[in-house]
Order: sequence, then structure tokens, then C-alpha cells
Amino acid sequence: MQLSFSRFDDDVARFIISGFSSAFVNSYRRTMIGEVPTLAIEDVLIYDNNSALFDEMLAHRLGLIPLRTDLDEYVFTKDCSCNGEGCSACTSVYTLSVEGPKVVYSRDLIPQDPRAAPVEENVPLVKIEKDQKIVLEARAVLGRGIDHAKWQPTLACGYKSYPRIVFDSKCDGCGMCVDECPRNVLEIKGNSAAVVEGKIEDCTLCKLCERICIANADTWDSPAISVQTVDDTFIFVVESDGSIPVRQILERAAKEIQTKSDNLVDVLCDISGGNVND
Repeated sequence: MQLSFSRFDDDVARFIISGFSSAFVNSYRRTMIGEVPTLAIEDVLIYDNNSALFDEMLAHRLGLIPLRTDLDEYVFTKDCSCNGEGCSACTSVYTLSVEGPKVVYSRDLIPQDPRAAPVEENVPLVKIEKDQKIVLEARAVLGRGIDHAKWQPTLACGYKSYPRIVFDSKCDGCGMCVDECPRNVLEIKGNSAAVVEGKIEDCTLCKLCERICIANADTWDSPAISVQTVDDTFIFVVESDGSIPVRQILERAAKEIQTKSDNLVDVLCDISGGNVND
């Protein structure tokens, strides 16, 4: 296994991962999206709301606000010693009390625990007019994206196969493929087309260069350029919604896969009488 990062900060990671099958890489992607827990508002007690939004719509908007999450401070309600009653170890409480006329933003949501404040302060919730007001209490708990999208920690999480472009000796450097490439990956170097240095990762594998090459060749049975992929190498991009750092998303997802793998081995050992090989 090899990892090579081209970008790695709190919110975005871009890296090349090699030595894995596409099945494992896809399971890693799905785990980051659906298995890494975050805080999100689950219950809303509305005491007063005469705005243009129904209570259900307002509660839905509150649930989709990304909240800063410290996974070392909060546990799932099912695992908490309060038996799901809601305490500071498993629940973060927020209050909202506003009167119009104004636009209500996420910054108007006051957290009991400042460490669990909304990620962005300027997320608009609703516009209220004169004599309108909203008074409510909201409670956020840990959850997983597999149960609801509001608990997904990622804004973007995907990968593509690492591209490889091969040029045949019959390439005459006509430049048609260079003009056709939408990402400016190709150039003419000498009497042949070539990949621009450092641009191979920008290739989207659209194969427009192949099509234009064979379409403009009267005698060739195959294009002079071939767009291929490296079987066990992938370009991965992960963007956090800010609830937890992208590094923690990567690490937590790997631990989730490891835990499931260990549990599967234990089950197979029980079934086979302990004869499963490592």
C-alpha cells in the first residue's frame, strides 16, 4: 500500500492510493460517507413559531446545519450511561430565540457547548417579518450518514482510476488530439503528441482524443493514442463539511473497516472452529 498526498489540510485532502483493488477503495469511500459519525440536530422542541415555515420544515433545516464534532467528547446515545435520556456526554443542546424583522442565521443558534457550535455562522434558516418570532430548543446527537444524510461528514468524496496515456509510433503530430482534449492534458512535442508534464492527473478518461484520432485517420485500424488506466492506483479527493477535520475522517474510516474485518474473522473462526487462517 502506498499513499501520496498532493493536498492535505483541515478541509480537503487529495491523494494517490495504490496497491488496492477497486472494491476496497470503493468500500473506503462508502465508509467515509456513511460510517464516520458526526453531530447533527435530531430533536427540536418548538415553543413558538409564526414564521412562514412550518415547524417540520424549520426542524429539517436545523438538522442539516453542520456542527463541530469532537468524537472524544461525545458517545452514541445507545452507548451512554444515561440510557438515552440525553446528557452532556451524548447530547448537545442549542437554543434559538429571535424576533423579526430579520433573517435568522445559524449564528443565532446558541450552543450549550461552544465546542459544538455550527461550522458556518451565516447559513440562512428563515426570514421573519415584524411581529413574527421563533423560540425553540434543539438537541444534537451522534449519528452516521448511513442513517441520514445530515450525519455525513463529507461534502465531496470520490475517486477515479489513475490514467495512463500511450502514444503509438504512427502518431504524426497532427495536433487534433491536443485541440480536442477539454483539460489541456496534451501537447505537441517534436513530431508526436505527448502529455504535458504534471498534467496526467487532470485526465478525465473521456477518450475524446482517441475518437478524434481514429476519425481523422483513413488507413488506421486503431488510434495512435490510447487512454488506459493503472489497475491498482486511484486518485482520491475528500472534502469535509467542517464538522470534523478531513484527517480524522480518513483515520476513523480506516478504523471502522478494521473493526468490521476483525468482527468478520471472529465470526468465521467461531463457525469453523478456529481454523480460519490470518
